Amino acid sequence: MNLVDRVKNILLQPKSEWQVIAGETHTVAGLYTGYVMILAAIPVLAAFIGLSLVGLGGARLSIAYGVTFMVVQYLLSLASVYILALIIDFLAPNFGGTKDFMQAMKVAAFSWTAAWVAGIFAIVPLLGILAIVGLYSLYLLYLGLPVLMKTPEDKALPYTVVVILAAIVISVIVQAVAGFALPGRMRGF
Repeated sequence: MNLVDRVKNILLQPKSEWQVIAGETHTVAGLYTGYVMILAAIPVLAAFIGLSLVGLGGARLSIAYGVTFMVVQYLLSLASVYILALIIDFLAPNFGGTKDFMQAMKVAAFSWTAAWVAGIFAIVPLLGILAIVGLYSLYLLYLGLPVLMKTPEDKALPYTVVVILAAIVISVIVQAVAGFALPGRMRGF
């Protein structure tokens, strides 16, 4: 799997790319080292640069705090992908789908491509709002669930909504854990 081609194809031709992905054999380790770990680094590195080096209105995070924040956020985002895969797999039978953890892992890994790529906008904090284009990942999720989890088309939307709600809960928990893991003072904020 070529990383650049996969990113391009999942963003520009998602329907046909999900079909390709469905037929591929992957391992959890392979997905992480060849895709997730690379793309999940984009938003955290961009946020570090934007908040610790560029700053917002003259206010910046200290380098030490920024690095700590970046590492904690990165590790939690990697864990979030795995947890989301567990949830996708667990919920599949409730929506007429097939329980298959590896397929669920592929959905979790590849559907968030747009959000990770859009994270690049965090380099310039004032442009961070443009990361909203990462919401395209929700559409990618919607397209991927029926193909990989064998969910009937009529149940794809409710399945997607429930997975999105689970992802929101995961995100809230991740942010809470990050907040507890990162006590200390921020310079300028």
